[in-house]
Amino acid sequence: MSHPPVTVSFLGGLGSIGRNMATVEVDGRLAVVDVGVLFPDAEHLGVDLILPDWRWLTERADDVDAVFLTHGHLDHIGALPYFLRDLDRVVPVFGTRLTLAFCQAILEEWPDLPEPDYRELAPGDVVTEGVFRAEAIQVSHSIPDGIAYALRTPHGMIVHTGDFKLDQTPIDGLPTDLAHFARLGDEGVDLLLADSTGADSPGHVPTERTVGDSIRQHIADADGLIVVASFASHVHRIQQVLDAARAVGRRPVFVGRSMVRNMAIAEDLGYLDFDRSQVVDPYEVDRYERRELIVISTGSQGEPFSALSLMAAGEHRTLEVGEGDLVILASSLIPGNEQAVFRSINNLSRRGCKVVHKGLAPVHVSGHASREDLILFHNIVEPEFFVPVHGEHRHLRAHRDIAEMTGCLPDHVLICEDGDQVVLTDGRVTRGEGVATSHVYIDGLLDDVGPALLRDRRRIGEDGICVVFVTVDSHAGQRVGETIVTQKGVVFAEQAEDLLEAARKTVDRELDGLARVRFEDLASVQRHVVQTVSRFWRAEAGRRPFVLPVVQEA
Repeated sequence: MSHPPVTVSFLGGLGSIGRNMATVEVDGRLAVVDVGVLFPDAEHLGVDLILPDWRWLTERADDVDAVFLTHGHLDHIGALPYFLRDLDRVVPVFGTRLTLAFCQAILEEWPDLPEPDYRELAPGDVVTEGVFRAEAIQVSHSIPDGIAYALRTPHGMIVHTGDFKLDQTPIDGLPTDLAHFARLGDEGVDLLLADSTGADSPGHVPTERTVGDSIRQHIADADGLIVVASFASHVHRIQQVLDAARAVGRRPVFVGRSMVRNMAIAEDLGYLDFDRSQVVDPYEVDRYERRELIVISTGSQGEPFSALSLMAAGEHRTLEVGEGDLVILASSLIPGNEQAVFRSINNLSRRGCKVVHKGLAPVHVSGHASREDLILFHNIVEPEFFVPVHGEHRHLRAHRDIAEMTGCLPDHVLICEDGDQVVLTDGRVTRGEGVATSHVYIDGLLDDVGPALLRDRRRIGEDGICVVFVTVDSHAGQRVGETIVTQKGVVFAEQAEDLLEAARKTVDRELDGLARVRFEDLASVQRHVVQTVSRFWRAEAGRRPFVLPVVQEA
């Protein structure tokens, strides 16, 4: 029986770090690999989250058979509730124990969604769901319980690594299973989709244990309060901090909503080992000497309302940092967050804190395989065709070079972007037609505020806003009443009075010169107001404010 070609579609994660999502289509049925979010940067004014655009997928909701999750980071699972809501049907969601527990915690904030059909996996498991046969492979990453997937299809094997590194002495004793990948390579991997984030970083990624050594030394030398800021999902990093704190007799204080939640989940499931009776509530820190406590906090990326940023600004409700205290930023610097992180560092330094970060000491190692690690990995897997995923364009191209260096033919390596498709037919991969996709911007309760609204916000933020109130009589075909022009953020208040009066007169002259028939169309009057006021501000102030015309009928 002949089978149609297998199609892989990329909805996110190619060209940026985040919003990871792909689909695999076999015999007209669809499986989804990861459903992640991208966090906004300074250009995304007011935006809370950025999702993949999966509209074409939800139009085929009845064809979706399963969701396969690689690990529990939000850039791989954070969009799951939005996707399940839009899919409007229950499908099996496969993942490891910790991954599904983190998903469950996120979905507790969505009480109106039906209970998901979670299917727990462990490395080595092989599951069949409809036409899909997926094999889970153990990988090491900066969160426990990461897995890769091998999907056996009628046209060949597809391997998706998820995020991984080659730490051979990880904290949990579960390294990336290279022997398993070697067996798959011997069987024949027709298409490899592999993590590219570290492809342009030379050398090998050091083991996570080196971070523990450095953190232990800094904790042992500190006299005042210690604050360690890390990603709330980095269970192994937090375990090392807790071990070091216990060795010097410090009691932990978990601060930040996601940190408190995730550490409770990890401890309940046995991924984190500490004495819960030793944990101090943030509201009770005044009962202890500062040298008795270690604060484990969110906010390593300088998020404005995170616990660490509030401490740095002196605005945290229960914790205060100052002279003699130590702050350790035990995390990477995500591109785009540099300004916010440096602001936090400067504010902490201004308050007298000593700040240690990866630029000063080895308090962080990457969770992604670097160049030499990837060379080894490719030599083990020996894929016939390769698509680099999970990375910015520089990462994808660096990974392409590695693939070619290790034996992939140049025309067997495909650099793709979000919206691209590749087609697997009898072991050969070609480019497909592609699907329509973009970014979906979530602002509070507003779904997809869109790029047009972001442009308006950016323009208001840069050049201010000018509001013009005009009253017209459409039957008489003329302006009536007094035109009002006001502004915010265009010019200083002391400059505004004369300019606003001149702007008002300019608008009145323009409207008084219009033909009577123009007043029958209020939209036309609005356009004239916008054009007139825009020209006025450019000529008088060199500014391009957002002009909001309010035209009402008498």
